[in-house]
Amino acid sequence: MTANEAPAGKQPTETYDSAFLKACRREPVPHTPVWFMRQAGRSLPEYLKVREGIPMLESCTRPELVTEITLQPVRRHHVDAAIYYSDIVVPLKAIGIDLDIKPGVGPVVEKPIRTRADLARLRDLTPEDVPYVTEAIGMLTRELGSTPLIGFAGAPFTLASYLVEGGTSRTYENAKAMMYGDPQLWADLLDRLAEITAAFLKVQIEAGASAVQLFDSWAGALAPADYRRSVLPASAKVFDAVAEYGVPRIHFGVGTGELLGLMGEAGADVVGVDWRVPLDEAARRVGPGKALQGNLDPTVLFAGKDAVEAKAQEVLDAAAGLEGHVFNLGHGVIPNTDPDALTRLVEYVHGASAR
Repeated sequence: MTANEAPAGKQPTETYDSAFLKACRREPVPHTPVWFMRQAGRSLPEYLKVREGIPMLESCTRPELVTEITLQPVRRHHVDAAIYYSDIVVPLKAIGIDLDIKPGVGPVVEKPIRTRADLARLRDLTPEDVPYVTEAIGMLTRELGSTPLIGFAGAPFTLASYLVEGGTSRTYENAKAMMYGDPQLWADLLDRLAEITAAFLKVQIEAGASAVQLFDSWAGALAPADYRRSVLPASAKVFDAVAEYGVPRIHFGVGTGELLGLMGEAGADVVGVDWRVPLDEAARRVGPGKALQGNLDPTVLFAGKDAVEAKAQEVLDAAAGLEGHVFNLGHGVIPNTDPDALTRLVEYVHGASAR
């Protein structure tokens, strides 16, 4: 497929010429497109209202609720793309892994994956496991019209970290112990997770997602040599599996400044950058042929309008020479962010970058 051909599948044709997808394809845009990681979530009072009393994972299986939550930031902020409301552990739950998302704690896995025998619990994911995803994305694409929908999944390393640790971790001692001490078991685990992740992304694309993002939230805990040897092959397998659809593929991790070039090698069309590395330097590390996404520090949004605009302009200036740029935060929206600050930021970026 060439850059001027619309992708096959169910993606609405009216989204193809959107500023977001053009930027991902490194084509000229009328303005720098904007969306925010975690734009649909706890920073919005309307989200808190509709989610009241509904557990997180249950909310991800209700198509009407998923549709409403996904649309909320598009209505409020006028962002250039929506991101499907879900969680990275949804496909694991769907194949029968006993886990839950506990408020204030995060994902908790009842029986961590620690041995080769445990791999048998990671069966293939099929569309029949996640019918609510297909239904919700069908509803969303009808409502969104010309606004693209981004599908997403957790990257194999980050999913493996949760599964092996049994939840969140600051040191990843169990995951790294497996990676170093039993590299074949580790490789087999990540390979299985790559297959599950690719299947989950395929469901979203075939239902109508116009782009996908792979979140490797914890990859910043790795040294470059370990990433290349023990993680990159699985991420590359995911990106290769969805390449035939022709939709932009985004790769994002936190604290990954030393890994940006390797993340680009994994096969994404767009590399997400956190706030620690200026975009012009990130472009040098990633190399040519990739668009970049990012990278305003999300805490700047607490500093007042003038400071937000000044820092946003710094991001735009650093991105001025890039082949393609999607404006985003360097991580997700912090829950107690003022929603109006996000709305003003979108308006500022659109105005300051208009061509």
